[in-house]
Amino acid sequence: MNGGQRKFDETVPRDANGTASDASPLTASVIERPIVELLNVGKNYKGHVAIESLTFSVKHGETIALLGRTGAGKSTVLNLIMGHIAPTSGTVRVLGVDPYKSSTELKGRMAVSFQTDCLLPWRTALQNVELGLEITAKEKLTRHATASSWLDRVKLAPEHWHKFPRELSGGMRQRVSLARALAVNPELLLLDESFSQLDHATSRQLRSDFTALAKEHRKTSILITHRIEDALDMADRLIVLGAPAVIRLEQNIDDARRNDSVWRVQTTEAISALLEHN
Repeated sequence: MNGGQRKFDETVPRDANGTASDASPLTASVIERPIVELLNVGKNYKGHVAIESLTFSVKHGETIALLGRTGAGKSTVLNLIMGHIAPTSGTVRVLGVDPYKSSTELKGRMAVSFQTDCLLPWRTALQNVELGLEITAKEKLTRHATASSWLDRVKLAPEHWHKFPRELSGGMRQRVSLARALAVNPELLLLDESFSQLDHATSRQLRSDFTALAKEHRKTSILITHRIEDALDMADRLIVLGAPAVIRLEQNIDDARRNDSVWRVQTTEAISALLEHN
């Protein structure tokens, strides 16, 4: 596979220019606005091109994976979506607004789970989950009930709810982190290498649990990862980035493909070959 050539999956609908499309022209007018939309986005840092010209969108209820090696531009894309930086060119829209100029409009509508759990050490698991609800000014009884509900949904046993982070395993802490992100009922959830520091068995189980929750509650999620297995296990669509954030491969994934061992091996090999050249 040519490392400089972008490969399109035949299952991703596209227009005449090769741009991904969620629907035919006959139905496009009734499709809801994308949750995230980047159009011809570029980002330069003092002469360094971090993103050349990136276009993609994420629809409601979809989980996409942005997969690439260090330096491919994943973190820059994440920071653009979070509104931490502005693009040099092009447009970024999250829930219909510019996240850099209108960050207050996105308060409580977007949540992030990072590679490290970022839990407050002086707060218990339950209190950590309540934190986002405090920021969004929910009442105390509502905070407690909502936090308890999400700790239960991410499968943290109740006997651990009143423990401090230092008393929890890495997998337990990451479950608390995910519960905290989900508790504010975000319209968009960003997962920044959220499973990469866990051991293989714990990571696999937590990915499975999160994916089931995301499907049940129709959560829109973007997974930033360098691990092919994470993307194949979780994503409805994966996008492989090569520097400077150029899309090298875009592919839809359904459960039939996900559970096909031959397809997984072939796809893993193809992506690995792409990443070696990027």
